[in-house]
Amino acid sequence: MPDPVSLGFDSSAAHCAAALLSGGRVLALRHEEMAKGQAERLFPILEEVLSEAGLGWSDLDVIGVGTGPGNFTGIRVAVAAARGLALSLGIPAVGVSVTEATAYDLPRPCRVVIPSRRDQVIWQDFGTDPAGGSPDSGGRPQQAAGGTLPPGPAPAAPAVPLAVAIAHLARQRRDDPGPRPAPIYLRPADAAPPRDPAPTILP
Repeated sequence: MPDPVSLGFDSSAAHCAAALLSGGRVLALRHEEMAKGQAERLFPILEEVLSEAGLGWSDLDVIGVGTGPGNFTGIRVAVAAARGLALSLGIPAVGVSVTEATAYDLPRPCRVVIPSRRDQVIWQDFGTDPAGGSPDSGGRPQQAAGGTLPPGPAPAAPAVPLAVAIAHLARQRRDDPGPRPAPIYLRPADAAPPRDPAPTILP
């Protein structure tokens, strides 16, 4: 039986990244820094990694997508793309938090810390769950001001690129993907709803 082909991608921050794996082997990888434009660039990048590996959409066995926390628009773009592809291709889509992807293949216990906006950081501990749950659950991603984190493991640098980690985790969960990917948000949206009353719809 051939190794499953997994596609992982993420646009939860100022980047657009994708990786294609066959089993545990990286076939293609793209990571482009960009402050905006992820919606326009995501599918061309996905097509580029498939083309580099000489594969097509029908060769995919599972999709992994970064679900945040991070940029609202970027997360929505990636999650919507993963859901649509999974539905059209008839394959599972697996949502992976960026903290879990950053912690992939790191020795436990570990702490990951990701810069966010306005001097904030997103962080999560793995392998130190005080609630007695899974030893690698680490709870959920959290946000805090830089320099105010509680005592814990020293922050660790990622062992593999983000998109590669997402593809690995998707491959591992292919047979039990869980619920559909959904965005992870830690703060309310910057854009507030309009204060003006909604227009009246005439019959």
